[in-house]
Amino acid sequence: MIATNASAASAASARSIAETFGRAWMSGDTETALGLVADDVVCDAPSGRIEGLPGYRTFLEGFLPMLTSATITKVLGDETSAAIVYTTDTTFVSDLRASDYLTIENGKITYVQTVFDRLPITEARRAQQG
Repeated sequence: MIATNASAASAASARSIAETFGRAWMSGDTETALGLVADDVVCDAPSGRIEGLPGYRTFLEGFLPMLTSATITKVLGDETSAAIVYTTDTTFVSDLRASDYLTIENGKITYVQTVFDRLPITEARRAQQG
């Protein structure tokens, strides 16, 4: 099936929103990142479900002080969703590979599913404790 101009534009828009969101939070620009997030956002992360923009802000701002660098590997998208594949280096573990799957409605991110392997984090904490 060939994409119509409207669906191709929507896919580009979803990818663009996702990439802008990812680059913003990775650079510490939470205001730009959160400006793309709906007030009633739902986030499913390895630590549990977060509902609403205030909770998501706390989640994101809690992670950023530990972030030392991040690199987007790929951004994929269709008309209503996008995925950001990336790696992060933090103060406690390097090369943590992750992805955020985003649902986008009316130009805002309404759902975030953050996926990463928690084992490297657990192992780093064990090593710190000796």
